[in-house]
Amino acid sequence: MVQQIKVTTRPLSEFDIPTSEGYRLYSSLLSCMKEADDEASSLVHDSYRSSIHLSGLKGRFFRSDRPNFKRVAPGERYMFHIGVTDPAETKIFQAMVKPLIFDRRNLDLESGELMIEDFSSTTKTFEEILESASRCIRPKLIFDFLSPTCIQYRNSEVTEMFPHRLAVFRSLQSKWNSVCPEEMRLALSDDDIERYLVEKPDAKAYRTHSVMVNTVFDGNKGHPRPIFKQGFTGSCTYWFTKDAPVSVRNAALILAQFAEYSGLGSGVSRGCGWVEVRVEEAER
Repeated sequence: MVQQIKVTTRPLSEFDIPTSEGYRLYSSLLSCMKEADDEASSLVHDSYRSSIHLSGLKGRFFRSDRPNFKRVAPGERYMFHIGVTDPAETKIFQAMVKPLIFDRRNLDLESGELMIEDFSSTTKTFEEILESASRCIRPKLIFDFLSPTCIQYRNSEVTEMFPHRLAVFRSLQSKWNSVCPEEMRLALSDDDIERYLVEKPDAKAYRTHSVMVNTVFDGNKGHPRPIFKQGFTGSCTYWFTKDAPVSVRNAALILAQFAEYSGLGSGVSRGCGWVEVRVEEAER
């Protein structure tokens, strides 16, 4: 079962936040969580393989005088979501959202606070995601990469800086197979992805980024130093070739729907890899 909580917030004042605000939002959530459940907070912070996914803020931003910052205003509403895909982490997910939903804690983003105004929840079983994949006849998948998407190439230090079909769907399949029931594991090969899928990115929307995802204490300098990851944002449409097998098409559809809950690539608990997906019928 996958879960997602969508939260609507309002700034208590006008203030600046980083252009890529995921890490600051993550730190604020972790601080709220630590006061409510210190053990669960430590598990989230220390795990590099957690299935917790945090989006960035969505809303109307204003220009800041500071480079690489943007401004929020009290008259606007800003939304974000928290998702979890691993059933084993449901209790951690509940500990993360409890201070926001039940205690109505404000989120302190250093320069100002966000007040929780509303929330909604969505839950899907793995079976429901599988069943919905067969409803489209000739689908096209439109991915909007809304926060820096940092896809690491296998176990190397190389980062994919382009929404290539192999990088995107290999990453999603790895996430799906790590949390789904054994009998629902997918087996898309690299050849399947490259042979039967075609990507068409929007060149005008494509951007590359370097974003902070963590800090580590530097013993030589005597203070924490930031850890950065590289990634991309933009929009990309994925088409299927005319001879694509139904099994390949359905597997890609499953992964596309799963992406909104899991995030894509690494650093997803710190605001990276936020993606929204639209499935449309391609023109014949």
